[in-house]
Amino acid sequence: MDIKIKIAIADDHPLVISGLHHILNNCPDMEITGSYANGDELLAGIAKVQPDVLLLDIQMPGQTGDELAEIICEKYPDVRMLALTNQDNVFYIKNMLRKGVDGYILKTTGEEILLEAIRTVNKGEQYIETGLQEKIIQDTLQAKKDLSADPVLSRREKEILRYIAADLTSQEIADKLFVSKRTIDNHRMSLLLKLGVKNVAGLVKKGIQLGLIE
Repeated sequence: MDIKIKIAIADDHPLVISGLHHILNNCPDMEITGSYANGDELLAGIAKVQPDVLLLDIQMPGQTGDELAEIICEKYPDVRMLALTNQDNVFYIKNMLRKGVDGYILKTTGEEILLEAIRTVNKGEQYIETGLQEKIIQDTLQAKKDLSADPVLSRREKEILRYIAADLTSQEIADKLFVSKRTIDNHRMSLLLKLGVKNVAGLVKKGIQLGLIE
């Protein structure tokens, strides 16, 4: 008998989980090892039973999908992750891929694409839904055009960049500006993308080059 692909599901919508169970339980080459409604449940569950493929939503209560992807990528490098989400924005796609997911599909996708994506990432290959591939290509082309011009930062982004350069944490910046830590984390990610760098050191260096930081 063929070995089945073990699949875990992380999603906080019962209807989505129910639908996935209905589809996957009818596939002879797949079996569900667990369904989890939040990050704590997911991390506790896969510590006990490690799946081959994890279907991971981005917007989850508590820890978000990108935060969880980073943890799982580090702790369980053999687990293949497939983002299954409503978010079709290039920012989310690139962010999730950067955090270690192997594939990205939308919840509006057809059953055949879902199964194809699971089988593809299980083999160690990347799978991005066709329509999303086109978005990434267009975004990359636009980014190349924009490279010649200096990035335009908002007043708030410049302020946050200076705080980052002063070695403040996201929480410390959030407290100063009376906003949530998640808001600062989003600004931080936006700054990384706009300035085309990978980390805080890169942000500071680029900020100095552009005259945004003294």
